[in-house]
Amino acid sequence: MEEKIVVAGFGGQGVLSLGQFVAYAAMYEGMEVSWLPSYGPEMRGGTSNCSVVVSDRPIGSPIIATPDTLIAMNKPSLDKFVSKVKKGGLIIVNSSLIKDKVERDDVKVLYINANEIALEAGNAKTANIVVLGAFIKMTGILKAEDVKNTIEKIFANKPKVIPMNKVAFDLGYNFVK
Repeated sequence: MEEKIVVAGFGGQGVLSLGQFVAYAAMYEGMEVSWLPSYGPEMRGGTSNCSVVVSDRPIGSPIIATPDTLIAMNKPSLDKFVSKVKKGGLIIVNSSLIKDKVERDDVKVLYINANEIALEAGNAKTANIVVLGAFIKMTGILKAEDVKNTIEKIFANKPKVIPMNKVAFDLGYNFVK
């Protein structure tokens, strides 16, 4: 098994963190991982993306030319990466910020209003965790409990945010039917 994921959006949306959650959870499950961030000098408001490879065998390169999955948190990111997703791949669209529909019919597409769902969890900043939950449910590459344990480990020094992030994860996970 090997899953190549590109997560892209504006700086400040938790794009790099979302990729790290996947990478850390996969590491905790004993898998091989790579995580390669890319961002502009602006940080907040500028574009950012990361490439994550999760595999059950050694990974040859962290560079992804054809992702299995694209997680697009904003329209410029969808526009930039939509054509690169492999046939039969998955595109997760943050429909809170992207009103356009994906015009490809050779990929699976999930539209999730992550920003609104994050507010249900108690904080708009958890939109990335909402999408993480949906991604885990759609792909099944990691166990939900392992990802929630990863949330606890990563936020160990901020225990007050753990419950709302777990709620955000569950809301995204349960969004997928």
